[in-house]
Amino acid sequence: MSARIILFRGMNTGGVRAPVTEQRAMALEMGLQNPRTLLASGNLVVDSDIGPPDLEALIEVETERRFGRRIEAIVRTREQWARMMTENPFAEVARTDPSRLLVMVMKAGIRPGGLEAIQAFATAGEAVEVSAGELWFWHPHGIGTSKMAEKAQPRLLGMGTARNWNTVCKLAAMVDLTQESK
Repeated sequence: MSARIILFRGMNTGGVRAPVTEQRAMALEMGLQNPRTLLASGNLVVDSDIGPPDLEALIEVETERRFGRRIEAIVRTREQWARMMTENPFAEVARTDPSRLLVMVMKAGIRPGGLEAIQAFATAGEAVEVSAGELWFWHPHGIGTSKMAEKAQPRLLGMGTARNWNTVCKLAAMVDLTQESK
């Protein structure tokens, strides 16, 4: 068995309460091994040999059954996570200001024209790049007042969920990726 990183989009939002204890219980009931969570924001790591697309589908069916609403799941293998981290187009920013660097992990790619559309909303030194099939956002002044962050929605970009670099690194540690991947 190998590690799978599961990112939920919209966990504990929109009226759905899914505490981490219930997320871990759900994983065990599904036959997934060694479930562990990070923060209360929809980050679950399990051991499984089920491929990412199949695991996404199984989890989405189970979240709907268990929590009353289908919650989008995006699954990455340890190797996919390492590749994503290695191909970070903002490596210097990751070292100096990791909380303002976000990677939007995409479920099925970026919508055609999405990159150009979101780039049009960048202001005050903000930037967005595509690397390893994911969208990378640099918000030097934070996301609180960012028009680009506000517009980074599925209807424009495709289905994805964002995590800041600190969270990306913590998830990497949970699947035993070494510092050399960062």
